[in-house]
Amino acid sequence: MPVNQIEDLAGWLAYIEQQHPQTIALGLDRVARVRDAMGLAPTVPVIAIAGTNGKGSTCAMLEAMLGAAGYRTGLYTSPHLLRYNERVRIAGREVDDAALVASFARVEAARNAVGDTSLTYFEFGTLAAVDLFLRSAVDVLLLEVGMGGRLDAVNAFDADCAIVTSIDLDHMEYLGGTREAIGFEKAGIFRPGKPAVLADRSPPASVLAHARASGAALLRIGADFDYEQGRGNWSFRGPAGRYSGLPEPALCGGIQLQNASAALAALDALNQRLPVSADALRRGLTEVKLRARFELLPGPPALVLDVGHNPQAAAVLAQNLESLPPCARTTAVFGMLRDKDIAGVVNLLTKHIDRWFVCTLPPPRGAPASELARVLRQSGVDAVREFENPVHAYLAASSEAAENDRIIGFGSFHTVADVIAARGQS
Repeated sequence: MPVNQIEDLAGWLAYIEQQHPQTIALGLDRVARVRDAMGLAPTVPVIAIAGTNGKGSTCAMLEAMLGAAGYRTGLYTSPHLLRYNERVRIAGREVDDAALVASFARVEAARNAVGDTSLTYFEFGTLAAVDLFLRSAVDVLLLEVGMGGRLDAVNAFDADCAIVTSIDLDHMEYLGGTREAIGFEKAGIFRPGKPAVLADRSPPASVLAHARASGAALLRIGADFDYEQGRGNWSFRGPAGRYSGLPEPALCGGIQLQNASAALAALDALNQRLPVSADALRRGLTEVKLRARFELLPGPPALVLDVGHNPQAAAVLAQNLESLPPCARTTAVFGMLRDKDIAGVVNLLTKHIDRWFVCTLPPPRGAPASELARVLRQSGVDAVREFENPVHAYLAASSEAAENDRIIGFGSFHTVADVIAARGQS
């Protein structure tokens, strides 16, 4: 269909998927040309959030705390679970289809104006999101890096504060096969003289070296900021002082205090431009919402949703499962992308799961159930059943579950989205 005849969001999303021969093409030249043609130059603070894990939670807490302080936020995240609109939020609300369609049309016009510059799906979406934020007069932009940092489309916009939540092995075919290489890519969002919040307690030397070389004002957890957990509350020490008796974040899991600390350190660093009261911080922590980050849904059977898809996230999931009350039997609905470290994830969770209902995710990136089953059996797991998709796997697990059983849907955003849909059918 000619682009001038596309009227709905589904049509635009199908169109932009076809505008670059590669799904992922790292580099800033193309997106910068279109950015300049659109005149996208934020004058309000920009916070960029990178990291292997913890980006989404940190973004959600920043949005909640800034919103509680009365600021109009623009939040861009990826990927989405159920609908594309989840990626672009203004003042805590998803933008509607009409706004996205109008912004995609503006990106397309600018793209053609600079010599039909090709853009990936993510690049197209990044430009559209920033366009919507600036037209909506937001007070602050919260931009989640899609992959890496240095060559990610989000890095086409200078960060007034950069956050790196964690550094571990993921996307190695694009970012490199070591933490040093991956850390260098993530540190690429640092800017001279601007605060750079680092929430990884054992960062690669490449991150520290890049911070020094770039002239960024590095803030390290354990040195420049940190937290201490109490009984039902916690305290934070940061650049602007100390907060005591903070409520635990509404997001489940012990790792969330690390993510909350990264968010608080960033707000401390920007307090001259974005002052946030202690009351707003507390409100934001108690009101924050984010799906599928160790999300607990009551049963029977009880359901845990977690989008974790790499070994670092699996280790956190294992730790969180240990904190739950015991149950009769735990069944995993498990699907992953084939370019992830499947064995690394499986090996961290085998002792926490009694049965594995493995499922095929769509090609070209989705791993077939047979491959997941093979990895599990090589790890000594015999209780494995294969399903053609996560919906069928969840419906089978749910129908066979006893009242005191637990189901865990994890391994990919795709898996969790299908489990959510299946739960609505069961």
